[in-house]
Amino acid sequence: MGVLDGLPSEVRGWLDELDQPTLAMFRRLDTTLRPQDAYHFVNDLLLKELSAGWGEAEWRSTALWAQLLTLTTDGSIAGQGFLTRLAQRKLRWTPKERELLWRTTLTRSERHQTDHVYRIPISSIKELPASEREPLLPHLLVAQREMETVRSSAGWTAKRLLDDLIAEHLAGDPAAATRSVVPECDGFAVLLREEYGKRLGEADALPLLRHWATTTSATPARQWTARAGELLTPHAVELIQEILGRVPAYREAPWHSGYRAVVIYLHERTAELLRGMIWTCERIDEPWVTGLLGDVALATGTGIGGSGPNSRSERVANAALGVLARRGGMEVVAQLARVQAKVRRKSILTKIKQILDAIAVQTGLSPEQLVERTVPTFGLDHDGTRTEQGLTLTVTGAITYNGRKTIPKSVDRELVAEFKATAKELKKAVPAERFRVERALATGRVWLWEEVCEFSLDHPVTGAFARSLIWETIQGPAGLPVHVDGAWELTDPAGRRIRPSSEVRLWHPLSHTPEEVRAWRDHLLAIGLRQPFKQAFREVYLLTPAEEETHDHSRRFSGHLLRYGQAKALLTERGWTGMSLGHWDAAGGSDCCDAARELPGGLTAAWDFHLDEHSYERDGYGTTASICVSGDLRFRAGISSVPLAEVPPLVLSEALRDADLAVGVTSTGLDPEGHGDYWQSCSFGDLTESARVRHDALSRLLPRLAIADRCVLADRFLRVRGDLRTYKIHLGSGNILMEPNDAYLCIVPRGSGDQVFLPFEEDGGMLSIILSKAFLLAADAAITDPSITRQIHL
Repeated sequence: MGVLDGLPSEVRGWLDELDQPTLAMFRRLDTTLRPQDAYHFVNDLLLKELSAGWGEAEWRSTALWAQLLTLTTDGSIAGQGFLTRLAQRKLRWTPKERELLWRTTLTRSERHQTDHVYRIPISSIKELPASEREPLLPHLLVAQREMETVRSSAGWTAKRLLDDLIAEHLAGDPAAATRSVVPECDGFAVLLREEYGKRLGEADALPLLRHWATTTSATPARQWTARAGELLTPHAVELIQEILGRVPAYREAPWHSGYRAVVIYLHERTAELLRGMIWTCERIDEPWVTGLLGDVALATGTGIGGSGPNSRSERVANAALGVLARRGGMEVVAQLARVQAKVRRKSILTKIKQILDAIAVQTGLSPEQLVERTVPTFGLDHDGTRTEQGLTLTVTGAITYNGRKTIPKSVDRELVAEFKATAKELKKAVPAERFRVERALATGRVWLWEEVCEFSLDHPVTGAFARSLIWETIQGPAGLPVHVDGAWELTDPAGRRIRPSSEVRLWHPLSHTPEEVRAWRDHLLAIGLRQPFKQAFREVYLLTPAEEETHDHSRRFSGHLLRYGQAKALLTERGWTGMSLGHWDAAGGSDCCDAARELPGGLTAAWDFHLDEHSYERDGYGTTASICVSGDLRFRAGISSVPLAEVPPLVLSEALRDADLAVGVTSTGLDPEGHGDYWQSCSFGDLTESARVRHDALSRLLPRLAIADRCVLADRFLRVRGDLRTYKIHLGSGNILMEPNDAYLCIVPRGSGDQVFLPFEEDGGMLSIILSKAFLLAADAAITDPSITRQIHL
């Protein structure tokens, strides 16, 4: 059954509108090409055989025949490939034929779930000027409304083309024109339609908006960028700055897909519009462009929730990075460094590295040297503050007025706004810079001393960290920086002055004797110096006999039950990738994975994780895993395992430190209300290296505390004598046993407690928790919380 016999009776009269050559072609096609052949088995070879000697009239007749065939039962759900091949041919349609094509498309009563039935009709009009399309506009608007009833239609190629063509006809209604180009498919699209609809649809912006919607490739062609420059107007520049400026604060949110609510950040159509705006920035020579592109790359390059190994919108992030790369120069390096410190998507990090390497070649500097030379000062003085009209801004982002937090209304509002904007930038830059400096310690980077002075010690942001760190000359003495007679020197714990003359690096306890390490730890406490991260008190992980026996893998941190989401976030933040576990098939996750981190010297650390046999039941038979189990940790060069004894000691120590940190912060054994053998062993068992460092810090801190006479430091516990009972706080977990029968005391931390000087900013904060519990229990008679007193009096 073909077109001539298969058309529904109510539309069969349409055949009377066709000329005899077209009907003759229909009879030939009906006779020689069964519908199932046309829709299932027509390949390029068969089509070539059938079309031998055809002219344009035969091709138009075949396309009409195929379009009419979609009204038959046999053609209702098939034929996508055949229709597409016909739509790709450039045919000169008559107005009557175009009208018949659209009438056929809109006759079907059921909803089209794909766009294949629209492909030939749209191909018949897409090259026409608007004046020749005008008679068909009612059909186009009906088709657009019909498509919009299908939630997935926003991504259809036919829908994109139709939306663009209709927008050209709606130039007299700017808001409607914008709505046509910007489908309502995510929260940012709603923002564009509601807050910028009229402005985007105005005559001096609509052509560029339509141009942005064509960014379906990964990089802009030269012709695309040239056309964007031709369409760019001052009004459009303002819109680009405002709209891209909304991206950093925009967050993912639930969106109903038509079947269920899903969390979405940007639909591909919205992402492509933003990508077009970003590409157009190549033609904007304004000082705000570079910083704004950095903000956009950072916001879209991070994962859902602001962390994780994926990115919110990789296509938008890559567009911003691509424009930064093409702008080039030293000014883009600071933005790249910000993104590099926060984003964990491997492909994005690779792109950033390639850009930095290219700029390094141009400037003759290493990527590390590039980054440290472009850290912004934010207008701060050398001491890390800026003071103007009584307002003071510090490197931490704090703002005060003459020493008070409250700022009077009489202070210049523009200046206050400027200070607040700078404070916001500082709060983003400072953590990234601290991470960069710590990474230099962990990799053993070497500097020239004059570079350290100029780009670290004298810098108002980097100096906030660098001036409280220990520096050492290569194979020589070490000291803390001091500024003497207008120049930087080092002083050791004995007060001896050191004048470095060549290369230096950050001091690491791994390469020093226990006596030297003790001396530095005592000195920091004596002078009350708090380091921005653990340096003097840094954990050191040496190869153990058990690891020498296992040869190529470490089991030191295997077999731990970790809170999966927390462990993934922590490891991702420290540069580990590939941690993907869940209760679904291997296409999107699995019950095992390797977390990997690239290390100096071409090595990669790989740490196994898996889900235990109770995981699916524990998680209520959902898709998200709550607990994972740690496995072996290995080192690889390429695909080959490297014996642990051949891994450089610093590389080994720092990788194992990450593993210890993950276990020490995310283990379920730390839960105050846990139970079971694993919880018991973690809560009160042997100390890890990080817990032993905590023990060492406490041994120095305790004599300085007001409760020193009530505390005794034992091997694994801090023993605290209260008025009612004596308590043992485990130095690894912070969990508590009460003497004389070792009854468990559950205290859930609810704040930082008493403020005690700590010589380092500790990841996880366990040292602070232990001290706050010690102060609380030393005065146990004054405790009023019934959840605690009830346990004490049992």
